[in-house]
Amino acid sequence: MVSAPTVRRRQLGRTLRAMREQLGLKQEDVAAASGGRLNGAKISRIETAKTAASAGDVAVILDALKVTDDALRASLLKLTREGARRGWWQSYRSVLSPEYEDLISLESEAEQISTWQPAVIPGLLQTGEYARQIITATAMSAAVEERVDALVEVRLARQSVLTRETPLTLWAIIGEAALRTRCKDERIMHDQLGRLLSLAARPTITIQVLPSASAPHVGQMGSWSILSYGAHADLSVAYVESLTSALYVEDRTAVAMYQDAGEQLRAAALSTGQSTDMIREIRDQK
Repeated sequence: MVSAPTVRRRQLGRTLRAMREQLGLKQEDVAAASGGRLNGAKISRIETAKTAASAGDVAVILDALKVTDDALRASLLKLTREGARRGWWQSYRSVLSPEYEDLISLESEAEQISTWQPAVIPGLLQTGEYARQIITATAMSAAVEERVDALVEVRLARQSVLTRETPLTLWAIIGEAALRTRCKDERIMHDQLGRLLSLAARPTITIQVLPSASAPHVGQMGSWSILSYGAHADLSVAYVESLTSALYVEDRTAVAMYQDAGEQLRAAALSTGQSTDMIREIRDQK
């Protein structure tokens, strides 16, 4: 069985630990309440993400904690099962970093993603040719250059979350500069902008544009995405990517700051209708 992603393990462990501590219980108390099915050492390993929990282990812990919230139980058990399930992306493990695997797994489980991208079209909205241009341009090593084809395949495969039976809800705020990227073949950007217009018509996708002439704003500090999981805000994660690394922000207070920053950008950006008009205008200039 494939281990759950590191980020998901930490989130699950942190949630279970917080629930236990709210009840004033020690790990040994939970072990005793489990009727011997779990011991304190295993509970500790689950809470500290040193081992991947099975759905059975989580169910036992929830029973021991007397958790009766059916929605919470279902959410935690679902994420535990999905985290341990082998995903399509694992056939690409030779070309993916562990951080990127985590992102794809988290995307596959998320119900909503909010993203701010000041200079590039979000990956979930990219065409294949645009993705190839961006991946090639940001490849800072020969190793990355050699796996561009596979990375393009992965980026396009990630977009299945937008068309699955229960589609992901995506709210993307894009900087105007991203829309005005110049490729050697202008057809690439023309097609990319056309794809944005097509996707913006879907009820589960919201696209706003933040004009380059906007007043100074919090988004000038960089890009980020927030992945959310239904009514349980404790499971939300902020994903911050740089040229050479990726950071997962899991602390509730810090995630809330990114959420507040996103609300500020939504208010500063053009309305969806105005954004569509700008995208169409720029496309028609190509």
